[in-house]
Amino acid sequence: MDVVEKAEKKGEVLRNLLRSLRSRNYRLFVAGQSVSLVGTWMQQVAMSWLVYRLTGSAMLLGVVGFTSQIPTILISPVAGVLADRWDRRRLLIATQTLAMLQAVFLAVVVLTGVVQVWQIILLSLVLGVVNACDIPIRQSFVVEMVEYREDLGNAIALNSSMVNGARLVGPSIAGLLVASVGEGVCFLLNAASYLAVIVALVAMRIPAGSRRQSPRRHILLELREGFEYAYKFGPIRSILLLVALISLMGMPYAVLVPVFAKDILHGGAHTFGFLMAAAGSGALVGTLYLASRRSVLGLGRVIVAATGCFAAGIAFFAISNSFPLSMAALVVAGFGAMTLVASCNTVLQTILDEDKRGRVMSFFTMAFMGMAPFGSLSAGALADVIGPRDTLLIGSCGCLAGAAVFARHLPQIREKVRPIYVRMGIVTEAANDMETAAEEPHLPEDL
Repeated sequence: MDVVEKAEKKGEVLRNLLRSLRSRNYRLFVAGQSVSLVGTWMQQVAMSWLVYRLTGSAMLLGVVGFTSQIPTILISPVAGVLADRWDRRRLLIATQTLAMLQAVFLAVVVLTGVVQVWQIILLSLVLGVVNACDIPIRQSFVVEMVEYREDLGNAIALNSSMVNGARLVGPSIAGLLVASVGEGVCFLLNAASYLAVIVALVAMRIPAGSRRQSPRRHILLELREGFEYAYKFGPIRSILLLVALISLMGMPYAVLVPVFAKDILHGGAHTFGFLMAAAGSGALVGTLYLASRRSVLGLGRVIVAATGCFAAGIAFFAISNSFPLSMAALVVAGFGAMTLVASCNTVLQTILDEDKRGRVMSFFTMAFMGMAPFGSLSAGALADVIGPRDTLLIGSCGCLAGAAVFARHLPQIREKVRPIYVRMGIVTEAANDMETAAEEPHLPEDL
């Protein structure tokens, strides 16, 4: 009997973990995106190693990171308006096709032996433009793929799990392929992987009229409306500012991993691949933890703890001279980083107004991706001056400061979020789950 009960309990946990997959469109998305993301991570690792192999410059690593992410600042807000206006599925098919063509061109210049650094920078800029359009559209499209609103948080966490599952597999494969057959094969496989997600998007059935259309106005007026909404509502503003700070000061650690792999740990491409896979494994654990949660309640506390965890991870990675210790530190950093970002994403998706979803998610993309190029560029430049270790330690201190400020404002954030969760019925659910706040023992913890 005990064996049967344990089996039933495990089955219930698994069903809860994968509950958003009961939506057909989301199942298709997961199947296609899982393949595509492995290729994406393979290309990212291969490109970083290619640049460092050709130049030996941490500064140029920062430049490539900068050019691949800077378009987010200028283009994502416009993409957010388009996501609120047009068919998001068709927009995603277009962006995925353009990303596939970019990977094809990159593979051609590498495999033919004519690759130069300026070509890599230019193609990184092209991919940055495509991603600046793709990310806010994809983020806002999740709500259309998930049939049951109560599964939205689980779907966002599973989406992050896919990213980090691929992050675990892709870099390891890339490291082996780069060491054996070169970077070009990685780019070619990435181009082929886009076909999976394109086929999945084409196969989806989105009901007509599933999204209410708002009256169209001048694009600048709609941008201003979205900005004022995000800025004036304290919880959205606080989350966006924290994500922007983490992306500016903490996330650029990934740009310097090739430097640590080659110059500090005295390894090669396979060492780099394993380090990136370690960060991916930690991130995967974090997103699986979030997917297993039954409610969004308590995520404010999770955000604070995850930020501190991320800061500690990159600090220990900075001072490590041991490959096993460096991998362990990146597991911790990856767990903290993705738990933080996925939690912020989930909270935003549950509290924002539907008619402004695309614009707010474009601001989230700007905070997460738009700040990263400035962080990548400054980290690369600073590492050439003071060294990679001190650069990461400075970033770690900045992340800890951000966690402290967010924790200080958490009570006010909870107070503003509470009416939304009452209206959605989430607070009642939390009361049944007996998730109560430490500061207010007679009230459920709203965030």
